[in-house]
Amino acid sequence: MRIYQMYIKNERQRRLFEMSERLANKAQERGELAEKMAELSVDMIEDFRRENFFSMTLPKTLGGEGLSLYEFLLIQERLAVGDGATALSVGWHLGIIKELAEEQIWQPEIFEKFAKEVVEKQVIVNRIASERATGSPTRGGIPETRAVRQGDHYYLSGRKTFCTMASVLDYYIVSAYVEDKDAVGSFLVKSHSPGISIEKTWDTLGMRGTGSDDVIFDQVEVDLEMLVELNNQANPRKAKGWLLHIPACYLGIAIAARNEAIQFAKSFKPNSLKTSIAEVPHIQQKIGEMDLKLMQARSFMYQIATEWDNRTPEGRQEISAELAAVKTVATNVANEVVDLAMRIAGGRGLSKENRFEQFYRDVRAGLHNPPMDDMVIQILAKRALSE
Repeated sequence: MRIYQMYIKNERQRRLFEMSERLANKAQERGELAEKMAELSVDMIEDFRRENFFSMTLPKTLGGEGLSLYEFLLIQERLAVGDGATALSVGWHLGIIKELAEEQIWQPEIFEKFAKEVVEKQVIVNRIASERATGSPTRGGIPETRAVRQGDHYYLSGRKTFCTMASVLDYYIVSAYVEDKDAVGSFLVKSHSPGISIEKTWDTLGMRGTGSDDVIFDQVEVDLEMLVELNNQANPRKAKGWLLHIPACYLGIAIAARNEAIQFAKSFKPNSLKTSIAEVPHIQQKIGEMDLKLMQARSFMYQIATEWDNRTPEGRQEISAELAAVKTVATNVANEVVDLAMRIAGGRGLSKENRFEQFYRDVRAGLHNPPMDDMVIQILAKRALSE
């Protein structure tokens, strides 16, 4: 289908796309169960492991595929056509691995040992930083989770919210206030360590399959060397290209809605017409609007991804505002496209028998992923005013 093929530029990308398509089809089959259980299924995780998916953003020198940002977005977008929640979930893992490898945030011996486990066992990790009192860490709140040193160990206590894939992760990267350092740090913690429990709190309108439950830490013992980051070495103000996996995911949901709407328009023939509704002018108008919006948002996203891949690490900082803008443009366009698809389907779009209502619920979540629209607009305004 042309909507996919126009962004596949070589044989390697075609191979990656086909792998993503296989996984997307399985994710779509399991989507109903993920919705019902409000978590990513263990079977789906095993499907990813069989494809060696979780090590793909590691450099080839460490056993990965060395995915470029462009390639990362290509597979994420296609995954999300199958199931948005699945794509967003695994995207966090791949993106974090890519960031750690490129930014060299951790001590080399710690990261290399962890990377080996990712390659050989396909373990998965996510940062868990949000808390009820502090909200999103991008807003600068100090975590209430505390790390207290006693001898050769730290002891972690606190509660984290919105912990995507909480029940299937192998490791957590946990942010905490480190008392003896008087600083915020992050700890690498095995998910099945004593003192860790999961509370099933994820009961949301959309993206239910991410299983973003609360994780509770009660005096969890952690070795000193597992304090892998300190004083915000993963600087939130530094350009983070890997976060484009978020807009890629929501554009994938929009593409799925667009595809379903076109199929619906071609097949639905009310007895008041001699043809399908695909021949009705206002339906064609909506289909054309969907494709125009998707062209604009996807071209912008892949252009900025290409810019990122072609720049030096220093040069990448110059496009931080564009990275943020991609997220705002893409998630808002995705919502507009899904709304148009719903209008084409009419009342049938509200039925659980069709996928439209899930697209409608899932795509809304993109508006609440960082960076938020207000922050992006402020970034652009301040840059313009500083010229």
